[in-house]
Amino acid sequence: MSSGAGYDLSPTTFSPDGRLFQVEYAHKAVENSGTAIGIRCVDGCVLGVEKVLLSPLLKAGSNKQLHTLGPHHGMAFSGWAPDARQLIDRGRSEVQSYEETYGSEIPAEVLAERMAQYVHYFTLHGALRPFGVGAIVAGYDPETKKHALHMIEPNGVQYRYFGAALGKGRMGAKTEIEKLNLSTITCREALKEIAKIIHTLHDEGKDKPFELELSWLCEESSWKHQHVPSALANEVEAAAKKEIEDAEMEDDDEEDDE
Repeated sequence: MSSGAGYDLSPTTFSPDGRLFQVEYAHKAVENSGTAIGIRCVDGCVLGVEKVLLSPLLKAGSNKQLHTLGPHHGMAFSGWAPDARQLIDRGRSEVQSYEETYGSEIPAEVLAERMAQYVHYFTLHGALRPFGVGAIVAGYDPETKKHALHMIEPNGVQYRYFGAALGKGRMGAKTEIEKLNLSTITCREALKEIAKIIHTLHDEGKDKPFELELSWLCEESSWKHQHVPSALANEVEAAAKKEIEDAEMEDDDEEDDE
């Protein structure tokens, strides 16, 4: 990335070639963080995060990167955790205020749009800085019986996806997600695929150790956003690791035959 040459002093100043450097720097903060993946399945949505362990002294299971915004809404993030806390609080506030005003659950697209507007606001004022975090929001509407997956970027853009990825492994994750049949995949199948993608992209030689976090919003969880039961999470993670090892052994055998 080239230097801002003075145009990066404020998020409101465009460079001569139409770039907002502070927003690009915020994107870079997300790109340097652990991978986060979301998949919309036929029977719900699944979220998975590569939570990098910055210190061996950290308590297992702490500093979660998967959070519940409301009974039927969940969020995964990649980027700066302090910035994510602000976005999580905003999302929960939007869920609560919508229910108090209209007496019903906020639709996933409305929640994602309101959160995206909040993120975008921080790119419009010189006294503020952009959010160094990206989010994947899963939601279910009890009235329409429909579920959806949205991704919010640091510039305030949000789109609806069948599969989305953030973080340092986003390009590889997107490539692997595109290979899946997203029109028929179930949540249980997606759990293993997400675990497999994250473990495949993680470089044990270069990257720090990590914990795999998984959550879902589906028929099996009564359409409430919940962390996947630990027994099931351990099972799919073990199955994903075995598939990766088997594939590596097959590759080694083919090289030996040549």
